[in-house]
Amino acid sequence: MVTVPPSKPAESPSWSYALHLPYDPRAARIARRTLRTVLDEHGMAELADSAELLTSELVTNAYQHSNGPAALRMSPLDGQRLRLSVWDTNPHIPPPFDRGSCRPVAVPAVAESGRGLFLVCHYAQAWGSWPLGDDLFGQGGKLLWCELGIPVTSVPNETAPTRDTQMRAAPNSLSFTPAPAPAPECS
Repeated sequence: MVTVPPSKPAESPSWSYALHLPYDPRAARIARRTLRTVLDEHGMAELADSAELLTSELVTNAYQHSNGPAALRMSPLDGQRLRLSVWDTNPHIPPPFDRGSCRPVAVPAVAESGRGLFLVCHYAQAWGSWPLGDDLFGQGGKLLWCELGIPVTSVPNETAPTRDTQMRAAPNSLSFTPAPAPAPECS
């Protein structure tokens, strides 16, 4: 028997992956590994380190603050940009995503949590949330999302993402549509 490696598929401008995660402490690690493989295969490996950090924080938040499954969605945007979104079953939208401000709340130095989503809004080029009501299957919850791309210095000016870009999730889906409101500034 001869083993033939799969041929490299032609680059498709429209791809999207969804990873359904059980309520399991290993979910963040599995999400990071899957994300790195997807980015490598689609020629976006230079985003992997930052994307892994953001994915890890979003998935860990879903695990720590919900009692059910979660889902990670990875979607390319124009050029070398990526949107990550994480759905979970808890309808509560946590700070800083709840108030549209990136100002950190006071967290004691010895606290073991409370900083992850601030990292997301600081390192992402755009971020937001969408509350999801109960659907026919009883799977409400929320969707937290962020976008990142290659450094602005290597993106042509006409396609460079800015912090003035904010997206919002379309109700009852993991797809997104543009919204006019600017994204909050992180400092």
